[in-house]
Amino acid sequence: MGVASPTALNARIDVVIGYTGVMYRSCSSCALGVFVLAAATLAGAQVPANPIAIKAVAEVEVRTLEKGHETSKLVPADRVVPGDRLFYTLQVLNTDAAPVAAPTVTYPVPEHMEYVADSAIGPGAEVSFSVDAGRSFDSPEKLKVRTPEGSLRPAVAADYTHIRWQLKKNLKGHAVAFVRFRALVKH
Repeated sequence: MGVASPTALNARIDVVIGYTGVMYRSCSSCALGVFVLAAATLAGAQVPANPIAIKAVAEVEVRTLEKGHETSKLVPADRVVPGDRLFYTLQVLNTDAAPVAAPTVTYPVPEHMEYVADSAIGPGAEVSFSVDAGRSFDSPEKLKVRTPEGSLRPAVAADYTHIRWQLKKNLKGHAVAFVRFRALVKH
C-alpha cells in the first residue's frame, strides 16, 4: 500500500468559527484517505503536513455621517447586536510549493447567525449549502426541510447550516483564494 499524496489527503477542509470569531480548522478526506493516512502513520511512514491554511475574518459594516455624506466601512466584528449584518471572508492559503487539487472549503453558519440569501461568493468556486448540519450539500433550489407536521418544504436561506465552496481549479503553490458570505445576527 502506498502513501496517499498531500492533494488526496486534502480533499476537504472544514472550518468552524464560533460566535466569538475564534477559528478552529480540521482537515479530513474520504474514509479511504483517512484509512491510508492511519495505516501510513502506524507503519512509521512520513505523512505530509496539510498545506492548506484558513484565515477567517468577521467584519461588520459601520455607517457614519461625515460632512453631510454617509460613508460606510468594514470593521472587525468584536461586538455585535441583533440585526447586525456581518461579512465573513475566508482566506484559503496553500502554504506549500506544490498545487492542491481543487480544494473544498466547508464553513458552518455560526450559531446565533442567519445566512443572507445569495451572498456566498468565491471566484472560480461552485457554492452549495447544507440544511442538515453539514451531512449533505446541494444547490438552494434542491434543498428541502421537514416541517413540524412531517411534510417537506423548500429550504430558505434561514435554514442553511453550512456553506461549501468547491474550487474548480487547483490552488497553486503559495497561492491564496478568497471566499465570502454575509450573515445576520439573529434577534
